[in-house]
Amino acid sequence: MSSKRITQITRRKIFDAIALNRICWSGRLEEPDFLGRIYDLGAMHSTDNRYKDAARDIWQHRVLNPTDWDDNWVFSDTRFELKFGEDEIFLRFLTEMLHPVVRSDEAEVAELLTIFNDALNRDGYELYPCEWISGHAVYGSRRRVSFHGGNPQLKLRERALLTDPTVLEEHLNRIRDGLTADPAAAISSSKNLIESLFRIVLDRAQVDYAAKDDVPQLYRKVAELLELKAESVPGSAKGSETSQQILRTLVTTVQSLAELRNELGIAHGQSTRSAALARHARLALNATVTVAEFVLDTWQARVNAGRLTVGE
Repeated sequence: MSSKRITQITRRKIFDAIALNRICWSGRLEEPDFLGRIYDLGAMHSTDNRYKDAARDIWQHRVLNPTDWDDNWVFSDTRFELKFGEDEIFLRFLTEMLHPVVRSDEAEVAELLTIFNDALNRDGYELYPCEWISGHAVYGSRRRVSFHGGNPQLKLRERALLTDPTVLEEHLNRIRDGLTADPAAAISSSKNLIESLFRIVLDRAQVDYAAKDDVPQLYRKVAELLELKAESVPGSAKGSETSQQILRTLVTTVQSLAELRNELGIAHGQSTRSAALARHARLALNATVTVAEFVLDTWQARVNAGRLTVGE
């Protein structure tokens, strides 16, 4: 099934990033060898009538005479369909750029992965580690399936009660940057965001808590402050019972998030590599955004109703 969800804006953004950062798209491979991993160059026509196929054409003009064509010629060459072709072709090109055979510098791979995913997430795609070779990730592509996606949106600047949301935004940025590149760090940042939010709510209400209080302990104080155990659906006993069951599940979610961070995150020194994968990080992200949105919405509702005051 054909798909062209990736817009010209996204493709151009990635092309420009590669050019501006002077990234060699073929890595440590010769360009014909790199392209041969994706295309059948022997079956593609040559732009030079002296040669019968694209393989010999590219070898002549980019290996023997590398200044004949611009370094980023491939992006505008219609034979390779990167500018207007199917999403599958474009994504395959990007994942091959990250392949350990093409480039083994993990810092460079991580930088490229961030550039690619920042652009692709707007069109609903992401690159992710689908397997490992000799300790290096091999990347695949997929449609984003998590309901919050790869770019968490809490719209913190629109929350009037958050006079300075900077610390929460910093946690969100770390989650976004690490979702696929460093899942363990994203899990830890998810827990840290929830913890920071709870402390902000309690600080604004001038509620005391111990510096060593963990996420579940902080949540219990926030739940009491926001009257989360009160009747939540006025006039409907059954509705209130169901809502309170959801709230109890919410407590479990927060506790589980902290436990997930301890098991797969980077809170403590580890003797082995974290087993955290991108799917674990998305689970932490989705739980975090759900909890944060609920707490922020309830906090605002209690203040609007005059049942809670906030300090400076």
